[in-house]
Amino acid sequence: MEKKIEPSISVTDLHTYYGASHILQGLSLYVGKGEAVSILGRNGVGKTTTLRSIMGLTPPRSGRIEIEGEDVTGWPPHRIAALGIAYVPSERHIFPGLTVEENLRLAERPLPGGGGWTLDRVYAYFPILRTRRKQDGSTLSGGEQQMLAIGRGLMGNPKIMLLDEPSQGLSPILVQAVRDIVQNLVAEHGLTLLLVEQNVRLTLKLARRHYLMASKGKIEYMATTQELLQNEEIIKKHLAV
Repeated sequence: MEKKIEPSISVTDLHTYYGASHILQGLSLYVGKGEAVSILGRNGVGKTTTLRSIMGLTPPRSGRIEIEGEDVTGWPPHRIAALGIAYVPSERHIFPGLTVEENLRLAERPLPGGGGWTLDRVYAYFPILRTRRKQDGSTLSGGEQQMLAIGRGLMGNPKIMLLDEPSQGLSPILVQAVRDIVQNLVAEHGLTLLLVEQNVRLTLKLARRHYLMASKGKIEYMATTQELLQNEEIIKKHLAV
């Protein structure tokens, strides 16, 4: 196993419920600073619940969540976000009735002293959003909405991004565009990434380390991209793809 680097996210023995349903039963994982890590698994095993628990949207009943050494267990989502975490859900949650620019500005959190992600910088990164800045965000195509969701996340100047199913509903060309964008954010901007994604090929391109999750949030296997590429039986056994 690789030497553990300094973690940005550390989850220990997490137990999360939806009502009486015990979804995560003792989940533990970590993501190192500047690392891109994925959670792979079949539908319904608890991948999205993991992201929601870390973000405080579905608080765990027990266990511990640390963000860069800070115990954030039980914190409300806005307080966790203020530590520099952006959550991009699979539903994208584009606000209807608001323009592209208004959607972006809602998440604006300038860095003290300037710099970082600004509206102009997001527009430079996503030129289509500048072109459509006066358009109702909910009327964009699926790919454009995904770019808007990622751009809105960046407006908060995050150090960490939780990204849930970014390729969902996108054409292969748009999946490639999203892949290039996310790869660049990690490689060029030092973003720490925790990714949930059903598209295994995309996941292997984006992340360097992978948690294979079974039912109830149980981690069955942890592997590097190289290990998975060299042993496709691991993927077939755990994901049935």
